[in-house]
Amino acid sequence: MSTSLTNETLPRIDGVDTPAFDRAAVTPGIVHFGVGAFHRAHQAMYVDRLLAADPSANDWGICGVGVRTADAAMRDALVPQDGLFTLTLKHPDGAVETSVIGSIVEYLYAPDDPEKVIDRLSDPATRIVSLTVTEGGYNFSPSTGEFDAANPDIVADLEASAPPRTVFGLVTEALARRRERGTPSFTVMSCDNIQGNGHMARSTFLAYARLRDPELAEWIEANTRFPNSMVDRITPATPPDLADEVVDRTGVVDNWPVVAEPFTQWVLEDDFAMGRPSLEKAGVQVVDDVTPYELMKLRLLNAGHQALCYFGYLLGYRYVHDAASDPDIRTLLRRYMTEEGATTLRPLPGVDVDTYIDTLLERFTNPAIADTIARLCQDSSDRIPKWLVPVIRERLEQDQRSDLAAAVVASWTRYAEGIDEAGDPIDVIDPLAADLVPRAQRSRTDPLAFVADPELFGTLAEEPLFTEPYLSALESLRSKGARATLAGLLA
Repeated sequence: MSTSLTNETLPRIDGVDTPAFDRAAVTPGIVHFGVGAFHRAHQAMYVDRLLAADPSANDWGICGVGVRTADAAMRDALVPQDGLFTLTLKHPDGAVETSVIGSIVEYLYAPDDPEKVIDRLSDPATRIVSLTVTEGGYNFSPSTGEFDAANPDIVADLEASAPPRTVFGLVTEALARRRERGTPSFTVMSCDNIQGNGHMARSTFLAYARLRDPELAEWIEANTRFPNSMVDRITPATPPDLADEVVDRTGVVDNWPVVAEPFTQWVLEDDFAMGRPSLEKAGVQVVDDVTPYELMKLRLLNAGHQALCYFGYLLGYRYVHDAASDPDIRTLLRRYMTEEGATTLRPLPGVDVDTYIDTLLERFTNPAIADTIARLCQDSSDRIPKWLVPVIRERLEQDQRSDLAAAVVASWTRYAEGIDEAGDPIDVIDPLAADLVPRAQRSRTDPLAFVADPELFGTLAEEPLFTEPYLSALESLRSKGARATLAGLLA
């Protein structure tokens, strides 16, 4: 017998962990933009843990907010379920755990009622506004870091002739109202995979506020906190058969379940304007400086995913665990992480980087997650400039080559041509695909055309220590193929 997820049916669910707290007593203290799979597998899970561990934390529930047109699907999934959803963890040995997460106690879809979202943000009970809006959601140039004031949505919000439709417009309007009413500022807490994500959030929100009202921007700069954070849990897009699997195994009907690996980590800078929940009780590492941890994660795990995905795709793999089990790709990953990525890290007291790399390689090969190569390949223009290019740049500053990282950029170029080694089309999913694909194709006659874009690569096209290994790997990929290129690269 199956049971749908609602507050009313929770007591009838048997054999699955359900929220170990009284949801009726939980009120929102956090408003979160970007309720996707990762947020639900990570921050929402940690807050669920906290609510179970500390009854006094019941004013730190989550109100989720959707802004994009695509977020209507999350509204339609979560609202009928009172914000409840299932999280399934899949272990490498085949063990499976499913639990019901109850920390999201409200979901608002901004296009339905922007004023309701602004009211929630303006409420003094809202003390944290958190974000998982992806790397591209911060509306800045990856090369210069400058805010894109010409974005049509930003222009429309600044004209103020209609309710705000961007996260910048909604949050800034709420901060303006709080300032007018004498309500203290909330904290803006980024949980996206960007180095210095709090600094980036601060820079972009202040840039928007200055365009709207310089005096308001001064108030935000003086009163709003933007802590940095490092977040980690491999969370693939929900596979189409997961809902049926959850019903068959647990009897729970979930409109949009989530699956993730067992490993999870959250390192958070202790810098909050109106207090914070005691997240330490839920396993969060609250520290003074996140930088060493985020560099380790971004330059090893995230950049490692990019090292794996294009070579993996060209070799015919479609799942991450299969590609990560390939001896050549595994060697590429280990050598990139050890010889290049790790050399740019800061001191990490108490962390053995070699052990961390071993753990990453084990996580990548977890077959139960069924993470796809396609997921890792998409939106590369938001990823490579933030995760891999900084490694190349830092090593260039020390007059050091990065042959493996350069080969990864070459593999992206080859992938972005849109045709695989068998002559079949590749669906290049990227916000800049209309520009990237022609430039990748043009690089067959103009070799540096792909990397000559300063928005993505800065001045790398002018650096022989980069261009020499890049062009060598690219020529080999085209003339010999991915397998022979890896063999030569790793010899």
